[in-house]
Amino acid sequence: MRDIERQIGSAHNLVVFEAAARHLSFSRAAEELSVTQPAVSQALRRLEAAIGARLFVRGHRQIALTDAGARLYLDVSDGFARILATARQIGRAAGSDQVTLLVSTAFATWWMVPHLQEFHARSPGIDLRLETVTRDIEIASEATTLAVRRGNGEWPGYHAALIAPERLRAVASPSLLARLPAMDDLGDLTRQVLVHLEEPHRYRPTWAAFFAQFGVAFQDRYDGLRLNDYALVLQAAMAGEGIVLGWEHVCRLPMAQGLIAPVGPWTWDTGAGFYLVWSDRAPLSDRAALTRDWILSKARSISG
Repeated sequence: MRDIERQIGSAHNLVVFEAAARHLSFSRAAEELSVTQPAVSQALRRLEAAIGARLFVRGHRQIALTDAGARLYLDVSDGFARILATARQIGRAAGSDQVTLLVSTAFATWWMVPHLQEFHARSPGIDLRLETVTRDIEIASEATTLAVRRGNGEWPGYHAALIAPERLRAVASPSLLARLPAMDDLGDLTRQVLVHLEEPHRYRPTWAAFFAQFGVAFQDRYDGLRLNDYALVLQAAMAGEGIVLGWEHVCRLPMAQGLIAPVGPWTWDTGAGFYLVWSDRAPLSDRAALTRDWILSKARSISG
């Protein structure tokens, strides 16, 4: 910020410049900003002195932008337009019934979206926005933002409530399973084509960890798909590309629809879970609290 101040003198100078460049008139800029024309001229001279370049060609009855002035005007007008749009969006969100829920693509697709009609029927005044994220971002002290995280339920600065325990099992498409030999031993599974989830910004259980839990040796042959989004992993499973590690709470619906099926009886309860979290620095808004309560109630009803 200090570099900007040294370069332009004052942010006010940019406001004056934008108005003068847009109108190509110092007097009309002065009228818009409710200042005198000499005040406009002084602000522009200060800006030109700070930048070290002339921004206007001043004629007797009209002005024009120099090449440097035209370049600056493009960036300043674009920047102001972006700032104004963001400020309006924030203002609308703060004054509306909007609630933001930060989730993975897979959770949004296979857990939230199938139940949105029920949610809107019960809470017609709440504008719920699903925002998919690929990392656990901070939600600060916002009173209208919730997020779903994997972990042990303890994060400094957050309240957390369990949605589902982390329970993993191997799953694949029924068409692929029909082509595979029977797998009565977990060692048989290590020799199949496996699809791997490799998220770059947060830990996710691996096939190696799954097999190790059951004391089975596993050597990664690097012959299966490696994807960085769990929604893509499930799509690969449904397409018959291989066997994937299935999170029970996300796979429940595609399993019920016959899109994927369990491979063998082996289930791994990791001790972790998926939690709904929100900031503990400020109370949730009424609409966010209602959204939280509905999600947790729905989670309890699904788990039985």
